[in-house]
Amino acid sequence: MKKIKVAAAVICDSVQDKKRIFATARGYGDFKGQWEFPGGKVEAGETSQQALVREIKEELEATIAVGDLIDTIEYDYPAFHLSMDCFWCEVTEGELILLEAEAAKWLTKDRLYDVQWLPADMTLVEKIKEQMK
Repeated sequence: MKKIKVAAAVICDSVQDKKRIFATARGYGDFKGQWEFPGGKVEAGETSQQALVREIKEELEATIAVGDLIDTIEYDYPAFHLSMDCFWCEVTEGELILLEAEAAKWLTKDRLYDVQWLPADMTLVEKIKEQMK
């Protein structure tokens, strides 16, 4: 089975407070319309943190600071195995502008399940909920 290494940014309003997180709805592909944490593939020669800074700049036109690793999610989709490093992040420069996603929401702790998460991202939501205020 093909293995894909990605990094996901759990962008929050403040890495200290974590009252709201940013989620996006995929604008393309097999999972179009389902919700995820923004990010993307880790390219050869870059760290997960470097990949996140690059991907968020490409997808959302913002600069982020990458914080602590929340977890590494291992998930088997029908066509590939996903290994996803998930980090707390916050915007340090610019505004979050959707260039690839079809929608976005800031979610509070009590609204985390208001969207249809992608299966791999769903496994992360409980861990995030525990750390939010």
